[in-house]
Amino acid sequence: MAEWLAAAVHVVAIVGVFMLAAQILAWKSWPRREPPAASLPPISILKPLFREGPRLYECLRSFCQQDYPAYEVVFGVQDHEDPAIEVVRRLQAEFPDRALTLVVDPTRHGGNAKVGNLANLMSHVRHDILVLADADILVGEDYLRRLAGPVQDPKVGIVTCLYRGAPLRRVWDRLGALFIQDWFVPQVLLAKTLGSTDFAFGATIALRRSTLVAVGGFDALVSQLADDYQLGARTRALGLRTVLSSYLVETVVDEPRFAELAAHQLRWLRTIRLINPWGYFFSGITFGVPITLAAALITEQGPMWGLVFLAMVLRLVLHFEACRHQGVRRRFGLVPLADALLWGLWVTGLTGRTVRWRTTVLAVGDDGTIKANRE
Repeated sequence: MAEWLAAAVHVVAIVGVFMLAAQILAWKSWPRREPPAASLPPISILKPLFREGPRLYECLRSFCQQDYPAYEVVFGVQDHEDPAIEVVRRLQAEFPDRALTLVVDPTRHGGNAKVGNLANLMSHVRHDILVLADADILVGEDYLRRLAGPVQDPKVGIVTCLYRGAPLRRVWDRLGALFIQDWFVPQVLLAKTLGSTDFAFGATIALRRSTLVAVGGFDALVSQLADDYQLGARTRALGLRTVLSSYLVETVVDEPRFAELAAHQLRWLRTIRLINPWGYFFSGITFGVPITLAAALITEQGPMWGLVFLAMVLRLVLHFEACRHQGVRRRFGLVPLADALLWGLWVTGLTGRTVRWRTTVLAVGDDGTIKANRE
């Protein structure tokens, strides 16, 4: 092996180990709990729905049980036969004193069905503080109270929340949750530690109606694949801050088979690559164990195996810290499989411009705009 290539392999392996250590340390930047809100203005929660996923009733019910003086939940579907309608009807009967509105509107806007659904809801929304949250999100009773303070700051564009996986019982569900807690969340915290707030997550985005209007409303996002990211980016372009809340929500992880898990993660990874190509490329360095293992096999040098061992130890420490901070069960036995699968999907995600979203395959342009879709 050429000396320059061997040197490059060594540097990459060392950086991979360093990045593992940096992600462990990044947990110390987990946001502290915000002070209680000085006032509690009325809030509108917008919930775009599509069919009845696992635990949908439980997820939606958690939004109906908020310890908050005045709020409404506006649910939206785009098909009169959507089974999610029955779930909403059940909640309306269970909480007759809660302001729960169901909007069934088949109007389509652009290629992003979720954003089109949100656009259909706006004429039914009454309040000036908006909270957008995906259908598969679970929250506690203090959720709105924790968001109410920072979203009222006129210098803040959006408030967003990280999330932990709530897997079902299958191994693919648990691997999907591992991808979230062991790779995604530490990367966000590392970016935040380094000074970046270049993020926004569909798990929760809170903002003022005036801010949404200022960025062009949902109509400006209906053709964007990464609508949540774009919403945050457009508010930052106005000179407004993005706040990462200390509140951690849960997302139900439902991956019945490997094919669904791979398609879901590949959509996520390609979306990141299309909106931030260099960031995506360099994120590969965070796969410390696969990188050091590949380096040891390529160089065939004994000392490199010590680096592999160090990477493995750090990786298990990272898993321990991730579980400790997020309050989830440790699954050390699944870590090697999770790393191998995610590394392979990351490599696959380096190419390609199509993603599978629900029952649709979307073709995406360089700017993240949805160019075409097929059922």
